[in-house]
Amino acid sequence: METKKAIIELRDICRNFVVGDEEVHALRGVTFSIYAGEFVTIMGTSGSGKSTLLNTLGCLDTPSSGDYYLDGVSVRTMDKNDRAVLRNRKIGFVFQSYNLLAKTTAVENVELPLMYNSAIGAAERHKKAVNALTAVGLADRLSHKSNQMSGGQQQRVAIARALVNDPVIILADEATGNLDSRTSYEILVLFQDLYAKGRTIIFVTHNPELSQFSSRNIVLKDGRVVEDTHNDHIRSAKEVLDSLPKENK
Repeated sequence: METKKAIIELRDICRNFVVGDEEVHALRGVTFSIYAGEFVTIMGTSGSGKSTLLNTLGCLDTPSSGDYYLDGVSVRTMDKNDRAVLRNRKIGFVFQSYNLLAKTTAVENVELPLMYNSAIGAAERHKKAVNALTAVGLADRLSHKSNQMSGGQQQRVAIARALVNDPVIILADEATGNLDSRTSYEILVLFQDLYAKGRTIIFVTHNPELSQFSSRNIVLKDGRVVEDTHNDHIRSAKEVLDSLPKENK
């Protein structure tokens, strides 16, 4: 049997902050690996260390101690610029608040991560953006601006933007947090489709229900991993969506 590749390796990660006269231990020896093709939910209540872990995984912050390897590359030893390049090439981010540019079209928003890669010309940028938007079901919304789209459509644009660089991992932060139930399940269907195609996904959330739709669930408490379980009975988001009462148009 083929051994899956570890996309993310955390080894005894600690992160301390000084707040006033007090030292806060946000992460206390976190160790786990995430393998290619996993759909992992990371959960924990407020203050559990979830946001600090997200920032670490996203190369937005560096640990106080311990080692972090992203796609085999040691992150902790990198300088800020190298981390920024790694982040841009290897990670696709999806945020709760979409983080789209308001007066910019869907295509222009999705092209953004490619702007930092000088090897990709304007025509190829455009083509990749159109392909990514088509993949998330927005082929008919390419020229729409953010303020002309619903929350669910904006989140799809954000997912297309996360996919456009063909990253090794998609990192989602409360990606359904601002959406109503029906739209949340539509977005979950999209994530499950990406998982079915072999994408590696980390979905950070405070909603325990979402763990039923992922292949693995990691729970943090007081900066430590207190649970790390595999899910052999993944619920279908499409089945739940289909069972919801239809909205009157």
